[in-house]
Amino acid sequence: MARFRDFNIADWFSFYRIAAVPFLLALIWFNERELFSWFLLVSYSTDAIDGYLARKLKITSARGSQLDSYGDQMTLIVGLIGLIKFEPAFMQENYPLILIAFVPYILQMILAFKKYGKATAFHTYLAKLSAVIQGVFILWLLFFGPVYWLFYTMIVVGVLETIEEITLIYLYEKWVAGVKGIYWALKDKRRLNIEQNSS
Repeated sequence: MARFRDFNIADWFSFYRIAAVPFLLALIWFNERELFSWFLLVSYSTDAIDGYLARKLKITSARGSQLDSYGDQMTLIVGLIGLIKFEPAFMQENYPLILIAFVPYILQMILAFKKYGKATAFHTYLAKLSAVIQGVFILWLLFFGPVYWLFYTMIVVGVLETIEEITLIYLYEKWVAGVKGIYWALKDKRRLNIEQNSS
């Protein structure tokens, strides 16, 4: 079991995002839209910071990737809860499209936990792009109002990213971190070695 001193600075930024979730939920409960929006912005900012630090300081690890994934997922969910509370008209008007993106995401999570016992941490290029678009859209909606071309882009990229994640789950028999995408997965020695050993 990892001890506190084993975690690096990038891990602690991920811990912040996870620890901030109850506080963000409390702000939603007390109808503090402005404070919620600013603290959600901080959480999204730490996502960019921890990835940059991990690469810059060369401290990337499977544990760090897993923490980052949990932080991303929890921040996305609390962001959606915030939109349900503070932008109910927008959410009601667009719930069919939101479900089109969110239901496959839930399916992907179920498949990952069934196969690996935990969430994926592939961190593909498409996943990073999707996370950025999601964060920008949610924050822009909270601060300024909806931008529909950005919303539609978020839905399309989110669905494509989820399809890629599901495909990668089927490609990898064992949990791995750091897969750039399907193209790279097809040449990944970690996957190929397992296939050769099982044949």
